[in-house]
Amino acid sequence: MLPDYYEFSFPVKIISGMKAVNQLPGEMMAANARRPLIITDQGVAKAGLAQLVLDAFAETDLTIGGLYDQVPPESSTLLVNELAQLYRDKKCDCLVAVGGGSVIDTGKGVNILVTHGGNDVRDYRGAEMLKGPLNPMFVIPTTSGTGSEATNSAVIADPEKGVKMLFVSEFLLPRAAILDARLTLTLPPKLTAATALDALAHAMEAYLSIQKNPMSDAYTWQAVKLIGEYLPRVVRQPDDKEGRLALANASTMAGTAFSNSMVGCVHSLGHAAGAVGHIPHGVAIGIFLPIGLAFNSQRRESMVAELLLPLAGPEVYSNTPAPKRAARTVKAVRDLMDELHTLTGLPRTLSEAGVDREKAEAIAALAINDGSAMMNPVELTLDDARKLVEQAFEWQAA
Repeated sequence: MLPDYYEFSFPVKIISGMKAVNQLPGEMMAANARRPLIITDQGVAKAGLAQLVLDAFAETDLTIGGLYDQVPPESSTLLVNELAQLYRDKKCDCLVAVGGGSVIDTGKGVNILVTHGGNDVRDYRGAEMLKGPLNPMFVIPTTSGTGSEATNSAVIADPEKGVKMLFVSEFLLPRAAILDARLTLTLPPKLTAATALDALAHAMEAYLSIQKNPMSDAYTWQAVKLIGEYLPRVVRQPDDKEGRLALANASTMAGTAFSNSMVGCVHSLGHAAGAVGHIPHGVAIGIFLPIGLAFNSQRRESMVAELLLPLAGPEVYSNTPAPKRAARTVKAVRDLMDELHTLTGLPRTLSEAGVDREKAEAIAALAINDGSAMMNPVELTLDDARKLVEQAFEWQAA
């Protein structure tokens, strides 16, 4: 059934292919930009991935204004403010972010300051604080999970206050996202699995959200299908370029879906577990994904059942009786996690991730105050959160 009213926006140009990075100079010139500041992190630089981007400029008359390769795993307001000054000092006119979520969010923060002025990005925190378009920004993801290249938000930590600040605006969407399989080939299997589970959760939660709509559903469906088909294959064969490109596309489509429809309790619980238990985001999200699907089945059973088709394929779907399809979807996710655990050692429970059980209450309390649950189809109460967190400490065999 169509919702009475919905909005959907996705103005980002997608450039996808085995050598898609080579199109970057042309995209810059089309935007009247000729002097980029390239930002990335040490892992990307040491893997030689930044060089692939630099090589794309070799036979052009464009000038690299600056290169910064020290972005940490967690973006910070102090770094954003520093890089904004570097951008100005080097007389740059656009940004190129090469990396994962932290690098991309850092680039978004820098772009706010260099476009609208100021020396402290915190002045623009919150929703819809930007009054106009930003300078051209181009994003080249090196992971396939965050979907940051397709979202209208950025999360940037304020180390002085010890909090993470959210910036939300349609103007934060980059001008173009370049998906090049070569940029994700060096991602280790375990990290590949964790980031892809994050993307899978983005897609599935968008499909169950009370803000879902036919447009976001279309992106969700294909993202789930690609992850279900290609994730185990890529984990087994990390140099599979076709599979890597498929996961990169799935991540962007999932990001598009949840940017329009939002996520739910899986991300609320995952955010809380990550903050309290100090475990990676993708690991936490993967742990809570089957638990959240089962929890939301009380209101979204038919939709959870529908997700079995793209995730497990038509044969499994047709051979599963309709009343059992929702439970079979949860089982399919658990089967996938079992497989990834066997192949990479990826944790399936908070216990396997090294989280002390004494932190369960703190995780539950933090989860119910996380904004991600606003669009969840079932209200997440403290009692619910406690039960779901307890479930996350023990593996339920598929």
